[in-house]
Amino acid sequence: MLKIDVFCHIFPPRYWEVMTARIAGSAYMQKRVRGIQALYDLDHRFRLMDPHEGYVQVLSLAAPPLEVLGSPAQARELARIANEGMAELCARPPERLAGVDASRPPTEPDRAGDDARDALDELGATGVQIYTNVNGAPLDQPIYEPLFALMAERDLPIWVHPSREPDVPDYRTEDRSKYDLWWCFGWPYETSVFMARMVFWGLFDRYPTIKILTHHMGGMVPYFEGRVGWGLDALGRRTDDPEDAAARARLRERPYEYFRRFLADTALFGALPATECGLAFFGAERVLFATDFPFDPRGGGLFIGETIRVIDNITASREDKERIYAGNAQRLLRLRLPT
Repeated sequence: MLKIDVFCHIFPPRYWEVMTARIAGSAYMQKRVRGIQALYDLDHRFRLMDPHEGYVQVLSLAAPPLEVLGSPAQARELARIANEGMAELCARPPERLAGVDASRPPTEPDRAGDDARDALDELGATGVQIYTNVNGAPLDQPIYEPLFALMAERDLPIWVHPSREPDVPDYRTEDRSKYDLWWCFGWPYETSVFMARMVFWGLFDRYPTIKILTHHMGGMVPYFEGRVGWGLDALGRRTDDPEDAAARARLRERPYEYFRRFLADTALFGALPATECGLAFFGAERVLFATDFPFDPRGGGLFIGETIRVIDNITASREDKERIYAGNAQRLLRLRLPT
């Protein structure tokens, strides 16, 4: 059975050189990423993929977000280097790499639409990757509307990756988040809040067919179905802020219905019950196979097999498993697939 891994991370060679020269120490997960060979060594990546028959990858640029690496002009140049590098990687026969989603710098939002359009038209990208915030600022702002409008017009997905750093503390009395909790719980929270802000921004009312792929099965949302359902139906009754009540009133449907319009991936590190929960919430037609390669304890040698084990053992029909493994990706993305 063909398996299209839609959320795999990589650093193209030239981008890797520039990025590692700009970041010192362990900032922005560099302590983690510099020890993962498959992020920058394509031959090593292929060796890790070899045991899995019918397995191909869609590439996305690994963290950190572009805006943390320099000025807006520098971020645009890095995006160009990254996108061109990934396009070159996928220019070879598609037995291994089926496509790329482009990166774009959000620090120049007035150019967001143009940058994304260039990546789609000139480099053949399958979509665009963004993060859940821009240097800590939300994306539900008019300056980012052109990007969402373009992707809705092109009918191609926006990949959403969580972003949160240790300097965002868990308690107001402290100056950092301890014990990797900024990652373990902070990233799913970031994804969930991003989704909620898009919902109450009215994004799905303006662009009913927009496709937004949330990493790690929609963060916390499927597991808090009651809170995003009946709970958010009561928005505006817990505070006196008129903005809350106005946001709920202007939506055409219940908030719950919009949350279920997001796409989600299976990058849950081999957690079968969590996968079942997410699948029940989003439905098989909106869940895509992904492993978060190569971010596992074995540098890419673990989560492919673990995620395949989970999908093979979930309570779903063979037809639904085929949708998750490849059918949904084939339907939603423009991919160069092996014959």
